[in-house]
Formats: sequence, C-alpha cells, structure tokens
Amino acid sequence: MADGLQTGTAIDAWDKRWATDTGRADWLEPHPAVVALLPELKTRAAATALDLGCGVGRHALLLAEAGFAVEAFDGSPTGLGVLRDAAAARGLSIGFNHGNADALPYPDGAFDFVLSWNVIYHGTLGDAGARIAEIWRVLKPGGLYQGTMLPTRNSNYGIGRRVAPDTFVVDGGEERGHPHFYCDAPVLVSLFSGFELLSLSQTQQKKPGSWHWNIVAERLPG
Repeated sequence: MADGLQTGTAIDAWDKRWATDTGRADWLEPHPAVVALLPELKTRAAATALDLGCGVGRHALLLAEAGFAVEAFDGSPTGLGVLRDAAAARGLSIGFNHGNADALPYPDGAFDFVLSWNVIYHGTLGDAGARIAEIWRVLKPGGLYQGTMLPTRNSNYGIGRRVAPDTFVVDGGEERGHPHFYCDAPVLVSLFSGFELLSLSQTQQKKPGSWHWNIVAERLPG
C-alpha cells in the first residue's frame, strides 16, 4: 500500500483505485502520527509543506487546513484530480505537481516540512536513496521530514521475486508488479545520514505483521 508516486503498473493500479469511492475509502483520514506532529511544526514556525506522494490528499488537506502553504505531488493524475476537487470544495489553496520522486520540480530549501507516507520504499535501495537525497535537497536546513519505510520485520519480507538486495516483487494481488524495499535499522540510519533522526519506531498498520518504520528527522546543514 502507498499514498502514491510509484511508476508504471503501480500508477495504473492506483489510478484505478482512486477512481472509485470504495478504492478511496481507506485513504481519506489523516494518519494519527501526522496529526500528532502538527504542534511541533507550529512550535518551529514551519510554514511551507510538501506532501510527496499525496494520493487523494488526506494529508495535504490536513496541512492546508492547519495554515500551511502546501504543495501536493504524486504520480497518479486521478489522485491529484480527486484532491483538486476536494480542495476546491473546502476553499483551500494547494499547489499541484505530477511526476516522480527522483527529480522534484522545486528549488533547494523550498520547504519547512516534507511528508512522504508509505511512498519512498517502492523501488530498490538505490531508488530510496535517490528520493531521500531529493527530500534533503528541497528541505530547508533544520526542516523536518516525516515518513515511513518497510522493516525486514514486515511479514511480506522475502515474499515474491527478489529483484535486488532486500527488494521483492509479488506477481499477484493488488500490489502485483510493485517492488518493495525492506531495511533494518543500520541501513535506515545510513540512508538518512544527512538527517538527525528525532524519532524512529516500528508500528503495525492495519494488518497483522504490517510493520513499518515511522520516521521523524531533521535536515542537517549541507
């Protein structure tokens, strides 16, 4: 599962999901961990935010309603269209961009906060590293990143075809064709070497065994 921003067959799959009420149903409420970070962002006087892999915009809408200047970025045109309609209905101003996370169309240091929930682990170790480097680039020094990665503790680790180290593709089900990268703590810390990890924990999402790393990190000066 992911809030968006995969490529190829993955984007096609999420476009189909976002096009129906049933498909969107589980992706409309902001995650409690994101809601819980809002006071810290306000304490830091954060004003600009990027929802990277926004899906249908549950977090972009939350951030805009909280007073942030929000950019929403995703690989799914359908998801962005749903978000655009929802923002208009609520009278919210949000910027929209369609693309992939490997080359973000924003200048260096553009944001106080970047959120990427259930997104950047769709690919290989190299893909995750490239996306984290782009997140580091578009964050201001001292800005916060919040997001998720998959730990090797996740019950899906090792299932499917191994296409790269710790990266597997399942050929059936709703996630068919989507590469998923899993990492242990030392690899995760290495990936976020340009950040100070402020919070790192593992929590289960909706299904038993669906362990995810939950990360809050501060961008270090370059």
